[in-house]
Amino acid sequence: MPCMHHGTGESPETNINNAITIMFKRILLKLSGESLAGESKQGIDTERLNQYAAQVKAIAQKGVQIGIVIGGGNIFRGLSGAQQGFDRVKGDQMGMLATVINALALQSALEAIGQPVRVLTSIRMEPVGDFYSPAKAQRLLDKGNVVILAGGTGAPYFTTDTGSSLRALEIKADVMLKGTRVDGIYTADPEKDPTATKFTEITYDEVIRRGLKVMDQTATVMCKENGMPIYVFNMDKVGNLEKVINGEQIGTLVKP
Repeated sequence: MPCMHHGTGESPETNINNAITIMFKRILLKLSGESLAGESKQGIDTERLNQYAAQVKAIAQKGVQIGIVIGGGNIFRGLSGAQQGFDRVKGDQMGMLATVINALALQSALEAIGQPVRVLTSIRMEPVGDFYSPAKAQRLLDKGNVVILAGGTGAPYFTTDTGSSLRALEIKADVMLKGTRVDGIYTADPEKDPTATKFTEITYDEVIRRGLKVMDQTATVMCKENGMPIYVFNMDKVGNLEKVINGEQIGTLVKP
């Protein structure tokens, strides 16, 4: 994984010690709504929620600034709603609101363990959360808050993956970390194909050419065109988020 830290003229020993806090200064963490449901496949599993909160707090205490985008698939997915006869725009709006519910759950779990956290929403809904702006998000991050960016892009026809890419660029994150239930990107779906092999690194173009389901194509192209590295890893294994921040090779890096 690329170290985003630029040389400071320090001795190698201090650099090794510092690398833990400066691998990534600011991240955008994309969490899946489905993962939040845990074993029950829908709704919110409080054990999983608390695990996520503890992992986030652990890296926040190391000085990493954390923006979070969380999906809503555990509650409602706009696209599958459209397939069942919902109007696509209404379905996507329902999906956006589902992400807000998840954001509030995560906010509550973080507050319960003493981590400063704010929810910003892409659609005005004070007092549920403050209205999102990139400048506001960056100010809050600089003050040590975890910032949960809810409501997707605020527009229909965009997934929360695209919302994550957009927010990662807007808040000037060093990397977009995509926490999934798989430990990286494979040649095929490892849950269906036992011969699937894992990439340690892969280019954006290769992801698009192979049609790999890392994120939707709009999100991948947006990261490619703006040079935003993506790191895909298994967030459901406790301790993995900290390993990524420490520079351990446990997932797949997508880069130019």
